[in-house]
Amino acid sequence: MTLCILTIVAALLLDRAFGEVRHFHPLVGFGKFSSLVERLLFRGREFSTRLRGLMGWGSVVIPVVIFGLLLQLIFGVIGVVIDIVGLYFVIGRESLATHANAVESALADNNIDLARERVGMIVSRDSASLDENGVVKATVESVLENGNDAIFGAIFWFIVAGLPGAFLFRAANTLDAMWGYKSSRFSEFGWFSARVDDLMNWIPARLTALSYALVGATSAALTSWKTQAAECESPNAGVVMAAGAGALEVKLGGAALYRGKLEERPQLGCGDLAVADDISRALNLIDRALLLWLGALLAVTLILQ
Repeated sequence: MTLCILTIVAALLLDRAFGEVRHFHPLVGFGKFSSLVERLLFRGREFSTRLRGLMGWGSVVIPVVIFGLLLQLIFGVIGVVIDIVGLYFVIGRESLATHANAVESALADNNIDLARERVGMIVSRDSASLDENGVVKATVESVLENGNDAIFGAIFWFIVAGLPGAFLFRAANTLDAMWGYKSSRFSEFGWFSARVDDLMNWIPARLTALSYALVGATSAALTSWKTQAAECESPNAGVVMAAGAGALEVKLGGAALYRGKLEERPQLGCGDLAVADDISRALNLIDRALLLWLGALLAVTLILQ
């Protein structure tokens, strides 16, 4: 367990020092390969079947997991280095902060058009018509949700199943982001991807939500989680965003445009409307939650020893 903690810390330090790899990032390559497989299997709506979606998922995920298992066969110092670098590739704290801070910087310069453009890079909703509060809400929601998807979920599965587990989680999460839409194209083809992501995220999402609550406004976070999460369409994102919004004591959620259609979504959190400074507060919440996780892991290690 001690080596596991040191590996996580080292990967986080690498991420903090170097951020996202700009060239030849494995996740980017995985996404391109997934798009290729999708084009080969999906030749029209009549081909949007769950079986083809399962075939596509297996075609791109199984090789990744096998690669992770092969890496686990390497022991000694080289094996530890591989674990550190591999986990670094699947953790995205600095990438998330870079994109979020870019939105906050544009808002600080009163450049709403640039802020809309930048938030459009990290959310799936239509950003062209968002006002300042809409931009802030979209950014904070993305930070809170991706705190689980890009950080805590990957760490959880690394603890449970090593590098293969972390690879599997990020691959499943990426495919859900690409294929897990309830659209005419992906409602059947992306069904399996969405279900796997829901399953793999169930425990990490709730641990992330609890972490947000413990390091933020605890009572407000737990109340928001209890009363609002069930109203969200996603069984995991709702938990994370409701608890996170409550922890920050800000109001998130509400109606938003997706692919030109207005979708009614529940209000999340409590307190004041979110403002630009809440973007940094959300990132700080994630950092405090990370320290909580590391402290908890250290405590468990000491108890077991």
